[in-house]
Amino acid sequence: MSDPQATSKLPSSNASPSQQAPSGTASSDVAPTEKLAGMFRRYGALPRLAGKGFIPLGLFARLPLAMLTVGALTLLTAVSSSYAVGGLAAGAVGIGSAIGAPIVGTLADRFGQRPVLQIAAILNTLAVIGLILAAYSATSFEGTGLIVCLVSALLSGFTCPQVGPLARVRWMAITKNGTSGAAGDLDTAMSYESTADELTFVLGPALVGILASLVTPWLPLALAALLTLVLVPAFAVHPTHRAVASGTSRPRQERTSSAAGQWVAVAIPVAAMVCMGTLFGSTQTALGAFAGSFATSDLAGLLYSVMGLSSAASALTVAAWPERFGHTARWIVCAAAMVVVAPLLLLPHSLGPMIPVLLLLGLTVGPVMVTVFAIGGLVSPVQNLGTVMTMLASGIVTGTAIGSSVAGSIAQSHGYTPAFLVPVAAAVALLLLGAAAAVVVKRRKQTTTPN
Repeated sequence: MSDPQATSKLPSSNASPSQQAPSGTASSDVAPTEKLAGMFRRYGALPRLAGKGFIPLGLFARLPLAMLTVGALTLLTAVSSSYAVGGLAAGAVGIGSAIGAPIVGTLADRFGQRPVLQIAAILNTLAVIGLILAAYSATSFEGTGLIVCLVSALLSGFTCPQVGPLARVRWMAITKNGTSGAAGDLDTAMSYESTADELTFVLGPALVGILASLVTPWLPLALAALLTLVLVPAFAVHPTHRAVASGTSRPRQERTSSAAGQWVAVAIPVAAMVCMGTLFGSTQTALGAFAGSFATSDLAGLLYSVMGLSSAASALTVAAWPERFGHTARWIVCAAAMVVVAPLLLLPHSLGPMIPVLLLLGLTVGPVMVTVFAIGGLVSPVQNLGTVMTMLASGIVTGTAIGSSVAGSIAQSHGYTPAFLVPVAAAVALLLLGAAAAVVVKRRKQTTTPN
């Protein structure tokens, strides 16, 4: 199922596509079909780097997390007949995940990914089962009954195994330790990971909706618990975990070398992910108000999926972008495009014109997400990669909650059009943070380049 060589020195045949290209070929002279073929070669190299089982395992092991929030919302709404109770449960899952993710990452940095993920899988399975039992055993959804359900939802989010962020840590270790072209392979891996996140957060809620409507509301959460119990331990013991050194196995000076300046640099990509989450949450909430004014707010999910799918597609293309188009330049250019496109959300007054706007906005989102994760890895202290990657994931969750609440309040008071100003503001903040990241990365290169 996996390649035992994935975590040791890589054979020379795993050289990156950029190294395999003819030495005299300039990137500007390469035909579009050759560029496309080169992109596919880059993605074809990933299974050779990590082992054939790693990609499907990492993809499906993160699916329960994508099902959990919507699953809690659906279950609690169904059993309580209250959208308010369902919304509180979904919010509790988000808060728990935002708090718990960096803790899981820190523990993984300290003790290694394998034991932490195995324990998290067991605890999360028990917490999700507890949430199902709490929902069906509550005699009322006021007082104690509501508190038990919300605590169960909070624990379900808190114990979520952070497969996506920790998979990124493994890719960073593999591309750094291997003999392949680290820069190109890392960008390719980060592009794939962002696409995998987008796909699971489109497929997860869709799967919840299908199972809950056709069978029973508790089934999606039960399936999520089963997938967690089976797939997360399998991901935990995959040989790629050996590529990531735990804190106890690092040299003493490396374990204590984190400087305050490094954490200041980390704060920039974390803040960017909060802004990205704010864009997601506010766009989804404003779309709910927008769709509700014409037909039904249920169409908001379909509209929002347009942005998710175009974001996933654009994230995949980053692997084919020229290496001279560096991370910070990519962030600034794509965020600037986002600033141009986001105000177009205020223009449509019917469902049809909104679709191309969301399509264009998604095209700017994917590359920014790929880049922010990559820069987060570049500025992170090496012994805290798991912490930083999970902080970035928490930033998205936190930002989504902020964006949803702010845009929801505006939509309730002033209508859907002003609510779309929230994603516009988030896009502007992302552009400003991109400029700040450019300064930080430049200074980092100056201090690490030998004279």
